[in-house]
Amino acid sequence: MALTLEQLNAADAATATDLLDGLYEHSPWIAAKALEQRPFKSMAHIKHAMAQVLAEASEQAKLDLIRAHPELAGKQMETNTLTAESTNEQTKAGLTNCTPEELEHIRKLNAEYGKRFGFPFILAVRGARGLGLAKAEIIATFERRMFNHPDYEQAEALRNIHRIAEIRLNDKFGYEPVAGNEVWDWQERLSTNSDPGYAEKGQLTVTYLTDAHRACAQRISHWMREIGFDEVEIDAVGNVVGRYKAAPEFADKGAKTLLTGSHYDTVRNGGKYDGRLGIFVPMACVKQLAQQGKRLPFNIEVVGFAEEEGQRYKATFLGSGALVGDFKQEWLEQKDADGITLREAMTHAGLCIDDIPKLERDPAKYLGFIEVHIEQGPVLNELDIPLGIVTSINGSARYVCEFIGMASHAGTTPMNRRRDAAAGVAELSLYIEKRAGQDGDSVATIGQLNVPSGSVNVVPGRCQFSLDLRAPTNEQRDAMIKDIMAEMAAIAERRGLRYTTELSMKAAAAPSAPAWQKRWENAVDALGVPLFRMPSGAGHDAMKLHEIMPQAMLFVRGLNAGISHNPLESSTSDDMQLSVDAFTHVLNQLAQEQQ
Repeated sequence: MALTLEQLNAADAATATDLLDGLYEHSPWIAAKALEQRPFKSMAHIKHAMAQVLAEASEQAKLDLIRAHPELAGKQMETNTLTAESTNEQTKAGLTNCTPEELEHIRKLNAEYGKRFGFPFILAVRGARGLGLAKAEIIATFERRMFNHPDYEQAEALRNIHRIAEIRLNDKFGYEPVAGNEVWDWQERLSTNSDPGYAEKGQLTVTYLTDAHRACAQRISHWMREIGFDEVEIDAVGNVVGRYKAAPEFADKGAKTLLTGSHYDTVRNGGKYDGRLGIFVPMACVKQLAQQGKRLPFNIEVVGFAEEEGQRYKATFLGSGALVGDFKQEWLEQKDADGITLREAMTHAGLCIDDIPKLERDPAKYLGFIEVHIEQGPVLNELDIPLGIVTSINGSARYVCEFIGMASHAGTTPMNRRRDAAAGVAELSLYIEKRAGQDGDSVATIGQLNVPSGSVNVVPGRCQFSLDLRAPTNEQRDAMIKDIMAEMAAIAERRGLRYTTELSMKAAAAPSAPAWQKRWENAVDALGVPLFRMPSGAGHDAMKLHEIMPQAMLFVRGLNAGISHNPLESSTSDDMQLSVDAFTHVLNQLAQEQQ
């Protein structure tokens, strides 16, 4: 019989510890210590309590826990001495049914890994969806992680141990993240559409108005109709727009609309969840409302924005920009790598360019905009926290710069007589790293660096470089820019260099509207998840909607150290379920406020 929260909260300490036995391999002390935090609000509360216990444990205790785990397809599996939980997991992943060749390869990996790290390779083999990873994926992960730094790999082992414990806890409670699974499945199915040249390699790339992009739009619109949206359309820039109408008694009085969504285009060879998670989470909420026959005092408008990444054309935020009246006619003459203009691509896709101005939304008719997004960073993953409250989308500035010195012979020019442009950039790079770190949430990057016509035996006379500077507020960003520009001038003076700077992009910060941020906080707290507030270093559609209406965002933890814009981008269906639950809670808060 499945365990219940009430049963666990009411049990004495010894009984409760027995009820949670087996979550952490041969380590009941973790659950025993976590139980001191009872009563638990939710399963998410239990999971975080156990993660906290391990985070506060000694390094030796952490190593002992990792070493308590069996090798994958190792001797314990062969001799049937695995715990029941490990046997179940390795069986679901097919590891008990390996070919002799696969077993031999895994044995070699186990030996090499153990020699390098001093503990066994740990992987939650039931995966992000809980159904079990394919053997090929397990082996590929094993091979990839072999080259991690030891400290990073120990942390990755512990993160996988927490995931194993989460799945085992779900089993004990008979819990299935139904909505989270559906959101996960929608993303998997959508990822089968990819642009030519990438699809053949098994890579995901969906750029604006390609065949794959249009196929994604059709799939999303089909699913919207299927699950109960009242109106679905593909608009004049390719946005997929689904509307779920308010209850009749409110609709008759001119009910306002909650706007939400994110983008469905991707970077080249990107991940499956960036943007798309923010479309499917509210879709899951609308599906639940439709199944219940429930209407709210406001309309819900979910938009799958057609373009955000700027991959095919230089115009970015094309989808969300159209909704705020920011679509520039000159963009239509931009050409892609094949010489196809944006106008030609839109016409070929059957979009009505003349209707674009009609897409601008009247903010008076909207309550605000909220967006769910995968974090795209390591913070939540490192803290073992599934959801993060976004306080602001960072303001940013990008520059194209150059230091100009004097090219000279590398063998005959004394060190104290050089005008080395590359050395000037190197000095600046170290400064911006230090300067951004002073602010905590500021970041600064030199992402491009080039010595034109450089030679191995020539002191660089020119060095071209980029600057990408971001901060949670415009004031913080501008103060950092001022300091960096002053340091650039000082370096040039000391080294006898000249320099040029050209501002290529500047975007204002988009702080979350306090009332909307508070609604997200209320939702996360109600789920028993710790409140963690953080800025977003990446740009999002929400920063465009911020121009005309209040906005706030919710981040969802990613796997693989939170990596994004990468095929390894991932998240679990359990965390997706929590985001659906949090979104539903926000809907309920708004409904109560509108009554």
